[in-house]
Amino acid sequence: MFPLRSFSPQQDTENTLNAEFKEKIKGWIGLSRPPFHTVGVLPFILGTFLAWKVDGVFSNTIFILGVCAVILILLSTYHAGEYFDHEEDRISKKLFHSLFSGGSGVIPAGIVSRKVPLWTSLITFALAATIGIILQFVLETGPYTLLLGCLGAFPGFFYSTRPIRLVERGVGELCIGFCYGWLPVASGFYIQTGYISPIIHWIGVPIGLTIFNVILLNEFPDFIADSTVGKRNLLVRVGKQKGEALYIATSVLALMAMFLSVAAGVPGKAAYFYLPILILSASIITMILLRKHRNQKTLEILCGLNIAVNLGTTTTYILAYM
Repeated sequence: MFPLRSFSPQQDTENTLNAEFKEKIKGWIGLSRPPFHTVGVLPFILGTFLAWKVDGVFSNTIFILGVCAVILILLSTYHAGEYFDHEEDRISKKLFHSLFSGGSGVIPAGIVSRKVPLWTSLITFALAATIGIILQFVLETGPYTLLLGCLGAFPGFFYSTRPIRLVERGVGELCIGFCYGWLPVASGFYIQTGYISPIIHWIGVPIGLTIFNVILLNEFPDFIADSTVGKRNLLVRVGKQKGEALYIATSVLALMAMFLSVAAGVPGKAAYFYLPILILSASIITMILLRKHRNQKTLEILCGLNIAVNLGTTTTYILAYM
């Protein structure tokens, strides 16, 4: 016979508090959505890498502060979305739990108070602005440093924030394409060199188009919830059928833009590194043409693969310049 292990009331209380603390930490991590920071940070790293390869310029301090600013802007954007998209996120998670839509699910689950992300969004916005001031006026990274930062911070913060709420004005997805495409690549390059090389414009286009498609496809699982609360994002405006056609057209444009960037001066080996991404993108297009995405589980897989296309496009340029 083994002796039964007994717990005192104090031990029970400590275990409960530890469990609650772990749940809170898990909730905070979920609220910040770390995996989704890669779509903003990786293009910034690409811009910094290009500054080093093209001009032989690299400042560790500027790079670290720049990455911190990008992460803070992303946190401000995501947390504002958690607060202002609360109702549709709650409905979406109730209908179908997806990793790529309906927010983090932390607020509807009651793990963190709804007011928390509003305050953290404002705080991270202010901290990003502080870093921008330091970069421009202390480290003298160039007269357009704050402007580039504002071009990312304001559309990000007001993507979901009322009363501006870009997501409901039919231009939110375009803003995201710009803010996660050309802008971080150009910003990473600019704060290191003080100018923007023409090749940056060619590189930013396919990255921007693929992140536009990430947002568009992620709106499919939320379609019912967004329609229910009157959230007039791009997919709700055009409908699912036209949304499917728009996704396919944008994918084709992204593929074309990638090879045009090679013609414009990107090292030719980029075309070889891009082949797996091309195949993956073509596979997603095929699945959409076959209407396979109308199955919720399949759609979730496609949303994940869609992010891989975006990250793979950025990585292709990094590998091409190595």
